[in-house]
Amino acid sequence: MVCEKCEQKLAKIAVPDPWKTGSARKINENKALTSAKDRFNPVGKVPCRICRQKVHQAGSHYCQSCAYKKAICAMCGKKLMNVKNYKQSST
Repeated sequence: MVCEKCEQKLAKIAVPDPWKTGSARKINENKALTSAKDRFNPVGKVPCRICRQKVHQAGSHYCQSCAYKKAICAMCGKKLMNVKNYKQSST
């Protein structure tokens, strides 16, 4: 769950373009040494501010389960709706 303002911050492309500039391999390059810096890390290094679980969405401060239960934006924490009369469970 993200708000309209943070929806613009989301990445547009799910898979990186293999033909971007700089993707060409250099001659006599050791891939074991140079591939580590460009490798995609699927697990974010930032923990959730509520439950301390790893956040999987880039730029987010809250995990999806906490954002759903509290009805807040996963990126900025803005309240999206009133959940007083709802039973917000993850199952």
